[in-house]
Amino acid sequence: MKLPVISGRKMVKVLHRKGWTAIRQTGSHVIMQKDDVDDELSIPQHDELKPGIVHRCIEIAELTENDF
Repeated sequence: MKLPVISGRKMVKVLHRKGWTAIRQTGSHVIMQKDDVDDELSIPQHDELKPGIVHRCIEIAELTENDF
């Protein structure tokens, strides 16, 4: 799957639809968590997310192309 170019706000919306919850915001980063996943995701609220952050979110949250 080719990594999508996506903003931090859009990623938070996608994760929210997949059952993730924003547990806190530290500066410009939203920290998200899901009950059945051990990892937390830190999503920066900048214009576009870097490919490494998008890849980590897709991997941990088990996202697919259709989720975007």
